[in-house]
Amino acid sequence: MKTPVAPGAHEVWIRNEVIGLNPVDWKVLGDAELGWQPGHVPGVDGAGTVVAVGEQVAAAWLGQRVVYHQNLLADGSFAEYTRVAAHTLMRVPAGLDMATAASFPCPALTAWQALNKIPCPAQSYVLISGAGGAVGHYLTQLAVRRGLHVFALCHPRHWDRLAQLGAEHFIAFVSDDSFAAAGQIFDAVIDAVSEEHAASLVPSLRANGHLVCIQGRLSQWPNSPFGRSLSMHEVALGALHQFGDEQAWHQLTRAGEQLLDDLDSGELIAERLVIGDFAGLPMLLDELKHRTFSGKPLIRLFQRG
Repeated sequence: MKTPVAPGAHEVWIRNEVIGLNPVDWKVLGDAELGWQPGHVPGVDGAGTVVAVGEQVAAAWLGQRVVYHQNLLADGSFAEYTRVAAHTLMRVPAGLDMATAASFPCPALTAWQALNKIPCPAQSYVLISGAGGAVGHYLTQLAVRRGLHVFALCHPRHWDRLAQLGAEHFIAFVSDDSFAAAGQIFDAVIDAVSEEHAASLVPSLRANGHLVCIQGRLSQWPNSPFGRSLSMHEVALGALHQFGDEQAWHQLTRAGEQLLDDLDSGELIAERLVIGDFAGLPMLLDELKHRTFSGKPLIRLFQRG
């Protein structure tokens, strides 16, 4: 689309510079429940410049470098231009490159939401399951910054990287002796694998512990009444587009801008970036689906002069 129509009153048009690819992008393709019509544009993460604003949007947004997480029900970021609700925008710091910014929204904001679910104080023990993925990459850093002791459950190929980010202990599989020997020591378990995997981790929680599910919540409560009194939490970043109010979005985007500042200053470390061009998008999406590479896949639409 070369010449976008006028945005809605509370919307902006963004000319995308870099697109971020996420697992949700391949998972929703062909999902009839979303009601996508032929011609619908997928993609949830993008970074670019605001080129048009709606009647109720401050003119100061024009020309602003921004990053966003898009509503799955709206046309997404896999395009030159994307129309986005203004309240979802996050400003990109002047010193941060747009590729790093585009790699940020879905994994980093999901990690922020997940950690905010648990009230554990400093020195608590947290198990991050699926720590080798994009969400785990940010979760590890945010948990360490909060003073938590991080156990990373993931493939050993990720251990060196996660150790550099502050993880203290490493487990390859739930069946490992090291996991069984740990016993009920965790104040919180954050699982980014599956409902079944999350259920297998419940025995490792202490009384009054917290189970946070990112990839499928448990269909049944994890303990009997008056047992260990476990709490269960669900994380779904996209749900905010349907159910989030102004206060919730303000909280999320302000937190997002602070994390972007932390990326700019080096206090937060982004994943290794794997950048392709638009013609290579299907291939990168397929490689992401089959996990044939390590890093964050991105598509650069154009290079700033």
